[in-house]
Amino acid sequence: MNVWRRLLLAVVCGAAVASVYAAQPVLEPMGHDLGLSTDLSGWIVSTAQFGYIAGLLLLVPLGDVVADRRRLIAVHLAVTAVALILTASASAAWTAFLGLAAAGAFAVVVQTTVAYTASISPPGERGRNIGVVTSGVVIGILGARVVTGALADVWSWRSVYAVLAALSLGLAALVLLALPPDERPAGPSYKQTVSSLGGLFKDRLFLSRGLIAFFLFASFGTLWSGVSLPLADAPWHLSESRIGLFGVAGLAGALGAARAGRWADAGRAIPVSGFALLLLILSWAAIGQLTWALWLLVLGIVALDFAVQAVHVSNQHVLTSAHPDRLSAVIGGYMVFYSLGSALGAAATTAVFAAHGWAGSSLLGAGFAACALVVWAVSPRDSADLRSEQVTSGGNRTRCG
Repeated sequence: MNVWRRLLLAVVCGAAVASVYAAQPVLEPMGHDLGLSTDLSGWIVSTAQFGYIAGLLLLVPLGDVVADRRRLIAVHLAVTAVALILTASASAAWTAFLGLAAAGAFAVVVQTTVAYTASISPPGERGRNIGVVTSGVVIGILGARVVTGALADVWSWRSVYAVLAALSLGLAALVLLALPPDERPAGPSYKQTVSSLGGLFKDRLFLSRGLIAFFLFASFGTLWSGVSLPLADAPWHLSESRIGLFGVAGLAGALGAARAGRWADAGRAIPVSGFALLLLILSWAAIGQLTWALWLLVLGIVALDFAVQAVHVSNQHVLTSAHPDRLSAVIGGYMVFYSLGSALGAAATTAVFAAHGWAGSSLLGAGFAACALVVWAVSPRDSADLRSEQVTSGGNRTRCG
């Protein structure tokens, strides 16, 4: 896969996930415009998240059923654009909620894109390609904070969704024009594919990697859903636009972790995960110093996002190598852990901050990271896990030879 195709797929992931998180910086004006009280405005983001979880369970399995995932990606992007237009033009809260739920559901095009990437990649390049493509997810989450605020300041919150809708339509056309088809033999029926998701949760490899992702993204959510609270408080009193700039530090860390895909291709996914989880714990030691040193916060953010992305890429590399015939189902099921962990971190950090301040939130984030490391340490290095690494290592040797 050439660099331009990897870049296109990364942009698809970034645009899709941005549609879920775009409301975070504009909750206040958006809720006011739609006639929502402050206590109900939080449902703007929650609605998109619930739609996303539904999409993971109901839409992602389609990737193992249809004959060409490339066409499925284009269709999902087109439907996402329609949902975003509905949100941008909403005059009532229920209309916006309907659009947000649909956009969230079809944002699972991210998982179909990762499955497509894994499917068309040679074994020796799978980790590298997944690493680059999934970096678009973190860029979308963090970049949305910066870009959304800027667009809303210049025009309004509606312009955010209008721009995302136009981008989604353009990407749908590019996917069909620039990417090769992913034609495969007829797979299992949709009903069989959805039913098989339950069986995945009995697989030790899948369950261990899923639990690592759960605690990993709980730690991630603890930072990014809570960091604005102490930054807006004494002694910093930063504005929303300045707080959003800390996302740039997160982008630097996430982009740096694209290298993790190459380490996974070399057969080092397991040790890389352990090292990154140790780094994740250490990053909270720096993040916890926010109340007196912003430069330590920046350092901690870079380390945290590097660690999260490195583990995330390694997890997906191991799972897609071990289950090449069920790529969409495996990635969709894995991302359920991701979503639940993110939701836990977001909900817990605000409650802990209110009771114990940023020190308490930092301990919470470090605690989630420590739980992920414990799961990694006790996870059996079973044959499937080792086989996935042997396959990629063998692919590298073949290519080098």
